[in-house]
Amino acid sequence: MASKPFHCNQISFTLSITLLSLSLIIFLVFSRSNHNIIDAFKHNPPPSNQRFRNLDLLQEDINGKKEIKIGLVNINSNEEIQYQLPGSVVSTVHVRFDRVSKKRKWEDFFPFRIDENQQNCPEIPMPALEKYQDLDVVVAKLPCKGWSGKSGMRDVFLLQVNLVVANILVESGWVTPEVKRAVYAVFVGSCGPMQEIFRCEDLLRKVEDHRVYKPELRRLKQTMLMPPGSCQLAQPYGETGKEAWRYHSADHERLKMLKYSAFQQREAYATVLHTSEDYVCGAVALAQSIIRTNSTRDLILLHDENITPESLVGLKAAGWDTRLINGIRSPFADKDSFNEWNFSPLRIWMLTWYDKVVFIDADVLVFNNIDWLFVFPQLSAAPNDKTLFNSGVMVIEPSLCVFEDLMVKVLEMDSYNGSYQGWLNEVFTWWHRLPSQVNFLKDFEGEDGRRQEKILDEISVLHFLGLKPWMCYRDYDCNWDKEGMLRFASDKAHEKWWQVYDEMPDTLQPYCGLTEHMNWRLKKWRWIARSLKQPDEHWKIGVTDPRQYNLGA
Repeated sequence: MASKPFHCNQISFTLSITLLSLSLIIFLVFSRSNHNIIDAFKHNPPPSNQRFRNLDLLQEDINGKKEIKIGLVNINSNEEIQYQLPGSVVSTVHVRFDRVSKKRKWEDFFPFRIDENQQNCPEIPMPALEKYQDLDVVVAKLPCKGWSGKSGMRDVFLLQVNLVVANILVESGWVTPEVKRAVYAVFVGSCGPMQEIFRCEDLLRKVEDHRVYKPELRRLKQTMLMPPGSCQLAQPYGETGKEAWRYHSADHERLKMLKYSAFQQREAYATVLHTSEDYVCGAVALAQSIIRTNSTRDLILLHDENITPESLVGLKAAGWDTRLINGIRSPFADKDSFNEWNFSPLRIWMLTWYDKVVFIDADVLVFNNIDWLFVFPQLSAAPNDKTLFNSGVMVIEPSLCVFEDLMVKVLEMDSYNGSYQGWLNEVFTWWHRLPSQVNFLKDFEGEDGRRQEKILDEISVLHFLGLKPWMCYRDYDCNWDKEGMLRFASDKAHEKWWQVYDEMPDTLQPYCGLTEHMNWRLKKWRWIARSLKQPDEHWKIGVTDPRQYNLGA
């Protein structure tokens, strides 16, 4: 009997040790689990929209408003998100819209060819905008899954989300042409909004993957009146006829008389010369061709140190205001190659004393007044190939922050052809289609191309692809002498260039002279064409061009 208490104590002690061990194990397990949770939190933070619940990014902008209404775009209606701002009553509404069909591809909205007289665009559904006229903020989750810094933004749903947000902001903020409410957009996503729609000047702040914009509504409204892609010609004057920026329109004299001083734009035509003086003559002819159309806009020419003082005298006499720039090297070109500095035209975005600039290549001539192009937004251009635009004539809006962004992207974005034109097409994927007559490409490949040659007298702007007229004898287009250049050959187009030359002052014509090397090259091509007995027989034409007798070095 004496041993029984001892046995009970032993059992009690053993049970205590067991419970203690179990507690220790549970503690250790919980502790390790808790550390794992903390580590997981560090590496997988809460979703971005959860971090924005307190409106801290907007507090300094909308602080003091008693009531704030927020629209949620591309945010699941099952997500219960409560936004708060001290001193304000915040309410949210989910913006309802049908998602664009998954069968739609980018090419459907940016086709190579369209019937410019009968335009059709696939539909990109928009919400019932009248339901969202009183929003203060629009928060949008961007579908960045298919986006790549290398391939740009060619995702139809991403475009739709950008357009939905922009249209709602205009609907809520634009009260009348004179009265506008302050509205804001918050984009959540690694890719950011499309810069063609939401300008970097309107970016208030960026925190992690959140970007807050306060858009300039006059510009945004005009952009929203553009077609959803280049499947239609851009509509310069909008649809309602009541916008303040319509002061340009010749058929709205009342608005012109009102002279909205706040919207008077500073505008210029611009071109760029770099690397060599091969295009000095082309730039002289371009300026003279614009002046012939009675244009009232400034002419500005950017050039690097390779343009000599003698050439600058001629360029200024032709009408250009010349400015020296540092060239921008192409990341796709070899050192000392002919296209090493062909990214220099990006300097046009630095012309910030102008609101709009129409950039024109120096191998282009203007035959009819095209000052109406300044009504179009950035980036407007004529088509080039497939879904791409030609950069020979572009409407741009100078901006230092855009220029800085372009410089960052020089090393990040690809180019489909290694040129700055191919690179620009990756940066500006959403562009507005100008009529082909304002950048008619001198390219007559095949029977269809030769039929296009018949409309040369109807076009406003002719872009001289191939060998340039001033590099040929004036007797005929020397593209006929080179087998690989026949598609660019046109005596009619050649004659149109020389008509402008003949109207130049005598003091400007010497800037289009032949050099000894150019003359030797032309004779070589003629000899090869004669040897091959080219069927067009241009090589039989006797050359009378007087420039062959007064050659430069």
